[in-house]
Amino acid sequence: MLYREAGDFKTTYREDNQTFPIKFDRYRYYAVLAVAFLLIPFLINDYWVNAIFLPFLIYSIAAIGLNILVGYCGQVSLGSGGFMAVGAYAVYKLMTAFPDVSIMIHVFLAGAITAGVGVLFGLPSLRIKGFYLAVATLAAQFFLVWIFNRVPWFYNYSASGQINAPEREFFGVAVTGANADSWATYVFCLIILTFCGIVARNLTRGAMGRKWMAIRDMDIAAEIIGVNPLNAKLSAFAISSFFIGISGALFFSVYLGAVEVGEAFGINKSFLILFMIIIGGLGSIFGSFAGAAFLVLLPVLLKNLFVAGLGWQPDLATHLEFMIVGGLIILFLVVEPHGIAQIWRLAKEKLRLWPFPH
Repeated sequence: MLYREAGDFKTTYREDNQTFPIKFDRYRYYAVLAVAFLLIPFLINDYWVNAIFLPFLIYSIAAIGLNILVGYCGQVSLGSGGFMAVGAYAVYKLMTAFPDVSIMIHVFLAGAITAGVGVLFGLPSLRIKGFYLAVATLAAQFFLVWIFNRVPWFYNYSASGQINAPEREFFGVAVTGANADSWATYVFCLIILTFCGIVARNLTRGAMGRKWMAIRDMDIAAEIIGVNPLNAKLSAFAISSFFIGISGALFFSVYLGAVEVGEAFGINKSFLILFMIIIGGLGSIFGSFAGAAFLVLLPVLLKNLFVAGLGWQPDLATHLEFMIVGGLIILFLVVEPHGIAQIWRLAKEKLRLWPFPH
């Protein structure tokens, strides 16, 4: 009975076009933010941070970025892992070259550098699309991983080829390095995710988002009505790569602390992020969160259920995870192509009219 529009009057165009037009949605959004910022940091421990919260926050940023490119603009990409590597190596070089600059600035500068690389590899989208574009971005994935492995300058001529995140503080609290506090890393990533989510939501609801969706639905018709394919496609690649670069920077500096590019940012990472937006829902910011939450929680649940609970071998639980994810992708593509986000939308529509039939 709480989820109703009756009596929720709008007196201005601004109120009518707001992101959450129903008061209950707005209050729920504020409540989630309040719990995330004011309650969870005092309740979590190292296991919850490293196993659930940090992967969810970081992968959500990457999923938002890929969803802008694939879900909103219709440009298929299989190079997310490579772009995450660009963000990771960019933030590493910035942290070692400018140790006195805030880590927050380094993360966003790494995203900006990744955006430039994304525009460069997005140029083929002006001439090709579909399967051929997917192959081009896949080539970008392999090229980026290869160049980070082969050029010693990127890993500061380390003998092992591994990069390690130096310790950095944010407002006097360590968020990278061996002495980083778990709650501080959580809050740091949460601040960045909140910023990215708000920016992405407003971009997709504005003029730029409408241009992306016009290109996605029918690029020739979009060009006829005045949409510039050059600006639309390259802006989608730039903004998508910006978010993915931020996620790569956080994945290296805050979450792992030390990486080798081939292991941490291989092709499996690109497929994982793509599966997140397929299961969560293409063309939906909420779907990015839902897909990231699902694929982060699923391995944890399976390990606790089958490995810790039933005594199965860890590799058996991993294979079962692959089977479940593959089956769900086929199921969603056949039954509900718009993923968990569409199921959530349908549930809300029915709830608005309950107990009356839809």
